[in-house]
Amino acid sequence: MDDDKAASFASYLSQVYTTPKTHPTSTLDDCIVTYLDYACPMSLPIYPFSHTEILAEITRISPHKAPGFVLLTGRILKELPKEATTLLTTIYDSMLRLTYFPITCKFALVIMIPKPSKPPHSATSYRPISLLPLMSKLFERLLPKRLQVDTNINDLIPSHQFGFRVKHSTTQQCQRIVHEIVKCLEEKILCTAAFLDIQQAFDRVWHDSLLHKLTTTFPTPYYLLLKS
Repeated sequence: MDDDKAASFASYLSQVYTTPKTHPTSTLDDCIVTYLDYACPMSLPIYPFSHTEILAEITRISPHKAPGFVLLTGRILKELPKEATTLLTTIYDSMLRLTYFPITCKFALVIMIPKPSKPPHSATSYRPISLLPLMSKLFERLLPKRLQVDTNINDLIPSHQFGFRVKHSTTQQCQRIVHEIVKCLEEKILCTAAFLDIQQAFDRVWHDSLLHKLTTTFPTPYYLLLKS
């Protein structure tokens, strides 16, 4: 029974996580791909992480954080000796210097979580949760801090964008919408809204266009690292 479920999930996920859907205009596709093939402009390297930064970020990790396939838990990470954390700092700094994200850091342990009120016999009724190694998560928490220093990222993100932003929540977004509605009622003007729910939105991201935005927004080392 478990083997049948695993095979069903594997078949479903292999169909979902295929080559991302591209823009319907092939000419635009070709232009962006050609642009991405151009040599990147010269830029200063990303400033390396210090050992103190690594230790400070490790202390913020929950000891109960779910580990990935390497089974390195948050508690183990907190108990690492100085020699190990120093080596970890060297690895992270090498990733910055080489603008390369190791492939072993991308391997994820996938757990299928059932969606509420969905038929349990269908593979589409489950939401995949990817558990990456804690070393990957630690690096992903350190990199945005460098990005905020080297780029004016707050000016790049629209003010109405609340997802994945510090000190922004869905509650504040709801308050913003209510404020706009009340404002329109007081001024006796029309208030319109459009709500979109895109199925598998993350899987439908146009990768080439996203990379194009990165080249025109971030310094070259960040673009190469994020592309990797």
